[in-house]
Amino acid sequence: MHDRYGSDVLATASTRVAGTPDGSAHHRRRPASRPQAAEPGLVVEEVQTGWVGAVVRVEKSGGMHLVVLEDRRGKTRSFPLGPGFWVDGQPVELTAPVTSRAPAPPARTASGSVAVHGARARVARGSRIWVEGKHDAELVEKVWGDDLRVEGVVVEMLDGVDNLADALAEFGPSPERRVGVLVDHLVPGAKEQRLADAALRTVRPGTVLVLGHPYVDVWQAVRPARVGLPAWPAIDRGTEWKIGILRELGWPASGPADVGRAWQRILASVRDFRDLDPALLGRVEELIDFVTA
Repeated sequence: MHDRYGSDVLATASTRVAGTPDGSAHHRRRPASRPQAAEPGLVVEEVQTGWVGAVVRVEKSGGMHLVVLEDRRGKTRSFPLGPGFWVDGQPVELTAPVTSRAPAPPARTASGSVAVHGARARVARGSRIWVEGKHDAELVEKVWGDDLRVEGVVVEMLDGVDNLADALAEFGPSPERRVGVLVDHLVPGAKEQRLADAALRTVRPGTVLVLGHPYVDVWQAVRPARVGLPAWPAIDRGTEWKIGILRELGWPASGPADVGRAWQRILASVRDFRDLDPALLGRVEELIDFVTA
């Protein structure tokens, strides 16, 4: 049977040397102990007891660190970590093994896709995804940013669907330069739907895809529980929607600066795709598929 501990781990230098007057060895300075990490599998001898075994683990008990050694018969015994051990005939001071405390890279991106670690961002494609405004762009970046960099997709702001037809005419979409457009409040009969339909009639079929969500603003795509609401409240037509939301939340609501700070607070509450409504998730995924096909 293979002996993983070797034939004689206790063997050291001879205690008697021929040629000396009395046959005994000259006294020599005891070698200094060197630090040795107690890695699992390391075979050591505890000097005082002569116990020889392989390191099983290092553990903490009673306020001190212990090293657990297993002998050739499978029996284990614990000893205080530190000096008093020999390895390969040399004195050592056992220390706790160094373990990496760096967190493991996430297996999934914020969108739920399989994460690709170490990949450089792809050179941008000719195709684009357009969103209506800054808040839309920031939310898409936070959840889908990693995926978009791997795919080489650039997200650009359209500054409102009113500019869609002119922007398409300037861009010149083609089968190699597709455009995916995410529109707020894209519901039948709405102004946004009419503008989108008119813009699509000016381009070659299959080169532009316009999709939207039913919300008044992309804020509503964030699950209301993330900001402490049971549901996003209805705001009177005479009140600017975002200002009305801030008042409902009890947050400062005196102007654009307060709106900007509130959005950053809402955006910070989004951890990943699970904090968004499925009506937005499906539309963005479909647009990414369209421009990368």
